[in-house]
Amino acid sequence: MAEWWRGAVIYQIYPRSFADSDGDGVGDLPGITAHLPYIADLGVDGIWLSPVFTSPMRDFGYDVADYRGIDPLFGTLEDFDAMLAEAHRLGLRVIIDQVYSHSSSDHPWFQASRASRTSALADYYVWVDPRPDGTAPNNWLGVFGGTAWEWEPRRRQYYLHNFLVSQPDLNLHNPEVQDAVLDVARFWLDRGVDGFRLDVANFYTHDRALRDNPPADAPRAVKPYDMQLHVHDRSQPETLPFIARLRAVLDAYPGRMAVAELATSQPVRRIAEYTTGHDRLHTAYSFVFLGGELTSRRVTETVAGLLQAAPDAWPSWAFENHDVPRSLTRWGKGQPALAWAKTMIALLTTLRGTAFLYQGQELGLTQADLPFEALRDPDGIAFWPAYKGRDGCRTPMPWTSDAPHGGFSTVWPWLPMPAEHLTLNAAKQAADPDSVLSFTRRLLAWRRGHACLRTGGIRFLDLPEALLGFYRGEGANGLTLVFNLGASMEIFSADGRDAAFDLGAMRFPQAWEIGPGCGLVLLGAP
Repeated sequence: MAEWWRGAVIYQIYPRSFADSDGDGVGDLPGITAHLPYIADLGVDGIWLSPVFTSPMRDFGYDVADYRGIDPLFGTLEDFDAMLAEAHRLGLRVIIDQVYSHSSSDHPWFQASRASRTSALADYYVWVDPRPDGTAPNNWLGVFGGTAWEWEPRRRQYYLHNFLVSQPDLNLHNPEVQDAVLDVARFWLDRGVDGFRLDVANFYTHDRALRDNPPADAPRAVKPYDMQLHVHDRSQPETLPFIARLRAVLDAYPGRMAVAELATSQPVRRIAEYTTGHDRLHTAYSFVFLGGELTSRRVTETVAGLLQAAPDAWPSWAFENHDVPRSLTRWGKGQPALAWAKTMIALLTTLRGTAFLYQGQELGLTQADLPFEALRDPDGIAFWPAYKGRDGCRTPMPWTSDAPHGGFSTVWPWLPMPAEHLTLNAAKQAADPDSVLSFTRRLLAWRRGHACLRTGGIRFLDLPEALLGFYRGEGANGLTLVFNLGASMEIFSADGRDAAFDLGAMRFPQAWEIGPGCGLVLLGAP
């Protein structure tokens, strides 16, 4: 199927924390390969593999030192090929992270670029002269703290780094850099991957005039980065011609796709901008549901707003990933955890779009509360204790209670295994028909039998504030879905119809009672 990604459910693997096959405390490619049947049994369509490329691991793989090499921590290129072949044998597509915004400072490109202003790769990165007083050229800030500029004495210039100092930004204004990056894309497409997840795709280019960012109204911001409106250091129009070039490369390989990560304060606008038209990307997601509160109004305004602004665009949605606290911890306070975990998976996979399910979400894992001495994330270390970083969502997968460290590794893992996660291990849940894991398997198997949930339209219902309701499909042959996102029991009139799928609501003669964190699926229009 050429557009296999449209309406697909894709499972994100964070390799360091998935499965350790060689006993070094860090997950690896053979560990992933051994557990691919577990992923296939979930009923997902594919996997997204976070970076496994050669890296000094200062940002745990998002600082790439060799775009074509596998880091020995994870295995070899042959291990990657074996994993890819096994995934395809099981009917799973594989998309891999591509980090084109920046590289590691250990990358040979940067080592050559920083050596001199006359190097053959001198313009591969963003270099700028200092102001007359020696200060940085503008007020741009790094996501992980401090200025976004670092002085290089060999060139007597500053280089741009939107993230760590050791993550210099590539100069994608330079056609030669674009060519080099597109050659990297072809390398992995030739190897057989089914697509890419493009890390911070709207960071690819910057304002050439280097204008200062204006201040943001953010009096409670923990990070200085959040005190600016990022109008000049990201989401520049010059990114779109490069996106068109990348799309042309992908189109030369039938059945391949790309999903963009867009870090933006204007999610509807950016998703529309990056995915509308045949010279844009296939789909994109933002952080709109990776932070803030989950309310009926927010979901309705975001999804319906995108449909209105760009009816031909195809969105992707995620409630969790490796960068944000687990959704049960963010949204489920005071809610019945078991029901809430199931309902969040049901909502995610029934919205119009492509759904990304993060490892452990199918087990109902919560955010781990790690002590400072256990942290590995430079972001969390820098801003502790006001912000505890990303390690709490990156702890190892609990596979079983019958082996040390939850079956993840035979030795102490790179991050500790939370005791509360051990009780939610996959083996235990597989044997429990009422578990979140068993529910996810039933839901995704049932979902496959309803094409309207893959590619059908969506129409939101006018319901009381706590209830989120929408109709998926065209005409009268679709499905009506209602979710209670509030804190009290709600009534939904449904003429006594039976549920098409059980989301925990209780039927009465002419209506349904939907408890907090529960839902309802009915055949046909409301």
